Amino acid sequence: MSGDHDHDHHPEPESYAAVRARALESLLVEKGLVTTDAIDEIVRTYEHDIGPMNGAKVVARAWVDSGYKRRLLENGTEAIAELGFGGAEGAEIVVLESTPQVHNVIVCTLCSCYPWPVLGLPPTWYKDAAYRSRVVREPRAVLREFGLEVDESKEIRVWDSTASLRYMVLPERPAGTGDLPAEKLAELVTRDSMIGVGLARSRTEIA
Repeated sequence: MSGDHDHDHHPEPESYAAVRARALESLLVEKGLVTTDAIDEIVRTYEHDIGPMNGAKVVARAWVDSGYKRRLLENGTEAIAELGFGGAEGAEIVVLESTPQVHNVIVCTLCSCYPWPVLGLPPTWYKDAAYRSRVVREPRAVLREFGLEVDESKEIRVWDSTASLRYMVLPERPAGTGDLPAEKLAELVTRDSMIGVGLARSRTEIA
């Protein structure tokens, strides 16, 4: 057994999607249609300015501000815009509150419509045909595969996003966080909890 770790480690081969994306990028640069700097700037924007951290701020604000929560559930797009988030792929966002009685999950059965302004780019599995078809038919089984066991007494509602209407989940606030400010609460909010395939983290997970 001691010699098992002495061999050279070779990098994993690139996925087909990664190779295709790199080839497309090279072609666009070669033809002068886009610059590498422009591509880098787009990547930086989605890594640091547009992503789940925006949605986490929305959720944390709703957890501490009942008035904001009411506005968020009544008109998600406008309430989200109050915090400065909006634009492409977010013209109409409906926010769904998960409660002790109801757990919400979002999907796009046709393609991968997703609320980019608050969640960033969709994860690979969200675009996968298996998730898109199965979560509608057998949500409990799919959530179990994500490590989320939903009690049989709780209703699961699956919401199908479209090009004109996208959804975001307002997850349940973790117990024992009543003393935490919004900034700390935002650290508890994960991308998966805003899709509905996970829960917000407990305070011990960020301690």
